[in-house]
Amino acid sequence: MKHVAVLGAGLSGLSSAFHLSRLHPNVRITVLESQKRAGGWVRSTRVSLPENYGSVLLEAGPRTLRPNAQSVLELVNLLGLKEQLITVPKTSPAAKSRYLYIPPDHGTSYSGLQQIPSSFFSFVKSPLSSTLVAAVAQEALKLNNRAKGVEDESVDSFLRRRFGSRFAETFGSAIIHGIYAADSRNISVRAALPSMWDAEARGWGSLVRGMFMSVKKPQGQAYDAGNVPQLMDGVSVYSFRDGMETLTRALDSHIRMRPNVQISYNAPVTSLASTEDGFAITVEGGRTVEASHVVSALPTPILHSILSPTLATTEVNKVGSLTANSTSSVHVVNIVFPGPPCSIHPAGFGYLIPRPPTGYPSTSPEPTNLGILGTVFDSCSLADQDTEARNPHAYHTAKFTKLTVMIGGPYPLPQLPPYLSSTEVPQGVDRKTNSLPQYMQTVLEQLAAHLGHWLPTPLYWRIVPNENCIPTLSPGHLERVDELQGYLDERLGGRLQVVGAGIGGVSLGDCVEAGRTVARRLHFQ
Repeated sequence: MKHVAVLGAGLSGLSSAFHLSRLHPNVRITVLESQKRAGGWVRSTRVSLPENYGSVLLEAGPRTLRPNAQSVLELVNLLGLKEQLITVPKTSPAAKSRYLYIPPDHGTSYSGLQQIPSSFFSFVKSPLSSTLVAAVAQEALKLNNRAKGVEDESVDSFLRRRFGSRFAETFGSAIIHGIYAADSRNISVRAALPSMWDAEARGWGSLVRGMFMSVKKPQGQAYDAGNVPQLMDGVSVYSFRDGMETLTRALDSHIRMRPNVQISYNAPVTSLASTEDGFAITVEGGRTVEASHVVSALPTPILHSILSPTLATTEVNKVGSLTANSTSSVHVVNIVFPGPPCSIHPAGFGYLIPRPPTGYPSTSPEPTNLGILGTVFDSCSLADQDTEARNPHAYHTAKFTKLTVMIGGPYPLPQLPPYLSSTEVPQGVDRKTNSLPQYMQTVLEQLAAHLGHWLPTPLYWRIVPNENCIPTLSPGHLERVDELQGYLDERLGGRLQVVGAGIGGVSLGDCVEAGRTVARRLHFQ
């Protein structure tokens, strides 16, 4: 019997094991996970609030999905999760109203919280339109200015070349803060925003022209999504009533029931070596797992660190591409305030903040600026996670407001004391003194400045430090991945496959699709 070892039980690893077990029921599959639970960065927690406020669902990682990922819709159907869906319609304020916070020192004639135009009325009203109109009009008339032979560049370089420096610094840097928690000057445009790169080529050098030209969609394999795509008509984003971990828990439960799958938790891999018949995987404690094939869903730097000399002594530069990208660390700060959302923030999805015009601090965070990348107004889009029934008036009537602040990425992160840095310790306000640590006081002061008014003492808060959680896919990433895959196919006959956020994209849809693809890519003869 062939034996596949799947390294890592994050979403990419779970998807790989799920699809492998369905497509190859006669192949033995072993999943090795270093933590005591599956799911990776997807972590949902329901917390009871004090003083009879009820419960709140908090996310430490991803919180919503877009309905364009057919591979995830397929899982919703196959795992029977349709009844758990919470959808946000495109007509809702959470879909139509997104904001930028423009700091006073950003060098523009406007500052504060500014709504990104999404309709003719908001376009006319928004101060951001002055930047948008000039940039888009000039881009449509601008000649092709991509240098000959350039196969990739940073997002900042691309947007600066096509739309000008003000657009790149204001919009481009904020978007990359929200997706990658990174500096847009360090992110590959082909890896992060491939549709923009393709549209420029399609439009004879103009992205705007290319966006108006029809695109022939490639014919791919059919997805077994049932009627879930129809349920997503008119939907902007969606989640689940008990959070994003609903998906990873369902995958984990399904996989453990498959007769050809075994999952080992608390089993960090310390070495991966090639053998005459396949691979020898050493697990912490000395246990060895023999496998004919390996699917690595580990972060690429960790995979590089466990490669034995039998795999890493030759073609070092190609194997070294596993460490070519850096990673971003982010503090996720969940805050629950008393009172309805209308008393805390405007209706909408949330806001992002552009990079500082003077650059990011290089050593330690400033006392009054922790490096907030953006804030999500969770109660505006995901109120149904916290109420017994759907309530269209929750924005004005809910008993509490939850939001999430993202801190760090290209900013230096503050050192947290042990009682704040442990995700196992419940956190919140000392109800006897209403005291807050300095870190949270600074967060609230910055939030109050962004929102333009005083904020009440939170009912609950927590800080979740996510170390090295998002890969920074730097320019040249796609070429490096192709080179690495070619090397592994040539040397190992395709028996070692590498998937995950550091290879194929950081979105949850990318991770699920990668697992689905690798299950069809492996051949057992």
